Amino acid sequence: MAISEPSAGEFFPEKKNVRNPLVPVGAFITAGVLTAGLISFRRGNSHLGQKLMRARVVVQGATVALMVGTAYYYGDNPWQSDHKKEKI
Repeated sequence: MAISEPSAGEFFPEKKNVRNPLVPVGAFITAGVLTAGLISFRRGNSHLGQKLMRARVVVQGATVALMVGTAYYYGDNPWQSDHKKEKI
């Protein structure tokens, strides 16, 4: 009587492998604007640095909105409880 070890697939339900190519693009743009803003502050141009930091917030917000929108579009609604998911 050999007891077999359960595989990881038995514990975790299958998830759809969904990718939005705009999310990594947004992340790289965010990192680029952040870097440019920090360089501007370092060089003493605080006015330009402040504008770049504001731009970073906008780009970062758009990237997060893309992630949430993609998850919602493909049915992975994080605000829906497990109880409601079972009824659908």
